[in-house]
Amino acid sequence: MRARCPLVVPVLTAQHCAAQLALSREHQSWQIRHWHPVLFTDESRFTLSTCDRHKRVWRRCGERYAACNIIHHERFGGGSVMVWGGICLEGRTDLHMLANGTLAAVKCRYEILRLIVRSYPGAVGPGFLLVQDNARPHVARVCRQFLDDKGIDAIDWPSYSPNLKPIEILWDVMYWCI
Repeated sequence: MRARCPLVVPVLTAQHCAAQLALSREHQSWQIRHWHPVLFTDESRFTLSTCDRHKRVWRRCGERYAACNIIHHERFGGGSVMVWGGICLEGRTDLHMLANGTLAAVKCRYEILRLIVRSYPGAVGPGFLLVQDNARPHVARVCRQFLDDKGIDAIDWPSYSPNLKPIEILWDVMYWCI
């Protein structure tokens, strides 16, 4: 046996599981053409220092201080950057870097919904659907009102279900490639 890092997962309640199952059953008969106009969006934080002490190196005895076996890192983390992006079957949005590394409801409405998402339905065509998670800025009254005013339909996504969103897998791939 070898020491391994444990998998970290959110605590799911019975309501979370029921909501995920309901969403899956509701969309189980969808074909590719139904998913074509769906834009999956999310934001993610990336640390600028890649040393998380989970990287491993293979080395021989006496090679501990060889340059290829040393990982340099900033002593106090080196900062982070938060980005927002969206993907669909036919393409993607540009990554949008969030100033100050936070996303509040008003900033979400102005920087994300108004400047990026509002123009996307015209490019995708009829039947456009927006998928966001249930983060507080996304479900805030100002954001919901903006979507309603602009006629943008959104799929109500259940809480704690990142495994159902393809963009979450993309963030994971990007994280491990940094």
